[in-house]
Amino acid sequence: MKKTMIALAICGTLLGTASRATAATVTVDPLAPWLGFMNVFELPSNGGGFVFNGPWGTPDLVATFSGPVLTLAPNSVNDVSNFWYTPSGGPGSTGNKNMFASMYVEPTAGALAGQSVTFTGRVLSNTFVSPYTVTAFIKDFAPDYSSFTSATAVLTAAGDFSITHPTAADPARHVQYGFETVGPNVWITDAAAKGSMRIGTVPEPATLALSGLCSLAALVLRRRRA
Repeated sequence: MKKTMIALAICGTLLGTASRATAATVTVDPLAPWLGFMNVFELPSNGGGFVFNGPWGTPDLVATFSGPVLTLAPNSVNDVSNFWYTPSGGPGSTGNKNMFASMYVEPTAGALAGQSVTFTGRVLSNTFVSPYTVTAFIKDFAPDYSSFTSATAVLTAAGDFSITHPTAADPARHVQYGFETVGPNVWITDAAAKGSMRIGTVPEPATLALSGLCSLAALVLRRRRA
């Protein structure tokens, strides 16, 4: 009984600390307001210089949800111009730009200010071929988006990921979390051969597991008293 009471005391301390902590956990929620942004660069073989950027629809990235599962795939531009493809667009052509496709959520400014933000998820599969990469990120932008701090993790093998970043206590700042897929654009009929990544949600946060263990300890104590 003494050991059980000690366990309950520890649980109370841990859960109390968790509830008092200024922290937030976000994950891969298909119902969240996901946004898209594309940065376009020349291929490294052409110098790698910046070309342009701007908001893109998430299906255009390509980043799509099917139920709770997010699939990230190489970008395909439906334009036969030699700006996008060499020698021009069509099956077997070579992508002529390096695409930095960001799929992300940006809560209302200040909503995550001054918190330890954790972004979690589960890579279900990854069939991307080189040079394609996917990076999970949390970014904390200045009010005018001129600079940011961040935490990142390059995603490779199947399994869980978790990154944490302490955000600045400024209600005018903007916090984003999501994924950046980088690699050359590819003609749509050739995209499947370049692979993709499927990402889902980690089923149970650690705090819920701890709460369950504490509930079990309390049940054991009540039975012993009975």
